[in-house]
Amino acid sequence: MATGCSQSNPNQGTTSQQSSQAQEAAPIPRAQSGKTKVVTTFLPIYLFTKAVALNVADVEILVPPGTEVHEYQATPENVKAIATANVLVKNGLGLEEFLENTVKNAQNTRLAEIDASKGIKPLNEISPVVKTVQQEKDHEHAQGNPHVWLDPVLAKQQVTNIRDGLIAADPANKAIYEANAAAYIKELESLNSEFQQILQKTPSCTFITFHDAFPYLAKRYNLKQVAVVQIPEDQLSPTDVQNAVNAVKKYKVKALFSEPGVDNKLLTSLSKDLNLTLHPLDSLETGATDPQHYFEAMKANLQTLETACK
Repeated sequence: MATGCSQSNPNQGTTSQQSSQAQEAAPIPRAQSGKTKVVTTFLPIYLFTKAVALNVADVEILVPPGTEVHEYQATPENVKAIATANVLVKNGLGLEEFLENTVKNAQNTRLAEIDASKGIKPLNEISPVVKTVQQEKDHEHAQGNPHVWLDPVLAKQQVTNIRDGLIAADPANKAIYEANAAAYIKELESLNSEFQQILQKTPSCTFITFHDAFPYLAKRYNLKQVAVVQIPEDQLSPTDVQNAVNAVKKYKVKALFSEPGVDNKLLTSLSKDLNLTLHPLDSLETGATDPQHYFEAMKANLQTLETACK
C-alpha cells in the first residue's frame, strides 16, 4: 500500500512532459461539453473539487457515497472514467488502495493526478486501538491516518492543492478556480472559528469511537480520542462486551460516537451497558453531493460534540 501511493507522487512532476508526448500520439477526448473532465475518488474530495470547479469542469466521483472507501473494489466503469479523464483527484495518505491498479488498467498517459493531502503532515495513532475481537480485520494506516478532511484547517490545504492542480491542468480557467477556492476557504475559516469558539468551553473532552476517523479533529480542538474500540458487525460475545466496557471505564470517557445512519444494535446495547448516550459523528463518507454538504455535516458534528462533551 505504501509503495503504491508513494509512486503516484512523482507522476505529478512528469505530467506536462507526458502530456506533450501523448498529445502527438493519441489525444484523450475531453468531455462532450468541451470542459476538463475531472474524476475524484470519494465524497469529501468530490465536494472540495466541485466547490473549486463548479461548472467550469465536469466532475465525477468514483466511489459511490456510503460505500466503504477503505475496502473499495474498482469497477470497469471506474477504469473507463479514468481512461477518459484529464485529471484525477485523490485524498492520498494511502486511503484509496484501489487506485494504483485502476490507474494502470486505464492506461491514460495524459492523466494529471492531484494528491489533495500533499504537504500535510499525517498523524500516526494518537490513541490505542482496543480490539474486542482478535480476528477482526482493521484498516492499517501505513502512511498515517488519512482522515485529514475532518479538520477544517487541513481541509483548506486540500482545497488549495486541488485549486493548484486544476489550474495546472486547465490554465485557461485559472481566475475562476482561484475565486471559487477563495470563497470556499473563507467558509472553512469561518467554520474553524465556530469550532474553536464553542469547543473551548469543553476542554479535554474525552471520547471513544468505533471508527478511527477523528484524530485530526480531536487534535485541532483539544479533544481527546482516548481509544478506538473495534467490534464485529454481526455479533458480540460476552467477552467482547466486557472488553469494551473495561476500555470505557479505564479511560473515564464522556462520550461515545458512532457513524450516523448505522443501525447497529450491538452499539446501542453496548452504550446501555456503559450508561453513555451513543451520539452520531459524521466522517462525511456518505451524504449529499452539494459542496455545501461539508458545512452542514460539520456543523451537525459541532452540535454533537458540544452536547456530548458537556
